[in-house]
Amino acid sequence: MIPAGFKRMNELGSRSEPFLFILDFDLSKPLIYSPKEAEEAGILYQLHERINFTPCAIVPTRFNFKKSPVLPDVYQRSFDLVMNHILAGNSYLVNLTCPTKIDTELSLREIFFRSKARYKLLVPESFIVFSPEIFIRINDGIISSYPMKGTIDASVPDAESILLTNPKELAEHHTIVDLIRNDLNLVAKDVHVEKFRYVEEITTNFTKLFQVSSMITGTLPLDYSSHIGDILFRMLPAGSVTGAPKKKTVEIIREAENYDRGYYTGIMGYFDGSTLDSGVMIRFIEETPEGKVFKSGGGITSQSKADAEYREMIDKVYVPIT
Repeated sequence: MIPAGFKRMNELGSRSEPFLFILDFDLSKPLIYSPKEAEEAGILYQLHERINFTPCAIVPTRFNFKKSPVLPDVYQRSFDLVMNHILAGNSYLVNLTCPTKIDTELSLREIFFRSKARYKLLVPESFIVFSPEIFIRINDGIISSYPMKGTIDASVPDAESILLTNPKELAEHHTIVDLIRNDLNLVAKDVHVEKFRYVEEITTNFTKLFQVSSMITGTLPLDYSSHIGDILFRMLPAGSVTGAPKKKTVEIIREAENYDRGYYTGIMGYFDGSTLDSGVMIRFIEETPEGKVFKSGGGITSQSKADAEYREMIDKVYVPIT
């Protein structure tokens, strides 16, 4: 049964009323706000070109950012469990994530205003997101998705070539593109890959990264705005942060990960009455009673090596500040 929050999206969409949505990984606590409700809750967001706050001019200064990731042997146990499932044929790709404690003098609000990203979100005293990854966009009845898979430190010699020719990264990207294409086929017609494996550069407070994405599109029914909630519910959780096949892989994730993802790897977005833009909530910092926690991870395939995946998980713990 579709949760109440998704039904509200259908109702608002049928009346062409704008709304902000914040959806957790388990789809159990969807948050739906009118623009006024979001403002009253103190929620700040930048969704590509849509922004509800006045940017602050901040003079760049150095700041502390200490990472305390899970120990390698802890990660190894989760990795081995995932790999056993893959070798048994239960999954082809599993997105394995971990929490990393971070120590910084910056508040969530300060990090929000200092960071640069395609999608940003601040839920006061709870969490912030600064994500480069698009989930879906809807414009004039065309739905587009942009799965992101493949990351490398841009300072590595010939980094872009290495990333694009790496067999493990290629297999992982093929798998996720196929999964997203299948997800789009659940809600749209004429689904096809518009653009395959293009590289984007991201600047962090440590280094620059290259990341690989693809673009997949399809055509929605004429009355799609009355079914916004249904469309999202059928496509979630996002394939790029789960794996394939999705249902079994989510079961493996719950078995392998020793923490609650919460809103991390969920979806945030905005419907303006006719078009929709949304991002995957990766690059995520949560305020907890024990301090700030950064959640990150990566895709595991049969070709993955634990030490390389562990390093990638840690490399993704950053703030995108130039």
